[in-house]
Amino acid sequence: MQATAYTYDPETRSGSVLLDDGTPVEFSTAAFDAGGLRLLRPGQRVRIETEGNGESLRITLVTLQTF
Repeated sequence: MQATAYTYDPETRSGSVLLDDGTPVEFSTAAFDAGGLRLLRPGQRVRIETEGNGESLRITLVTLQTF
């Protein structure tokens, strides 16, 4: 699934993304570290992997979207 980086805290390595429908979803340090990134800027397109749905949607991986 694709999303857009919305917030990112370099100290905690966590933040949030906006899904394409505008829904904000937070990601944890573990999800950020799983993607192997070192930095993320708001506005960057990212690829995410998730578990659950609705209120229990959880991001398990955040990485840059490549074409």
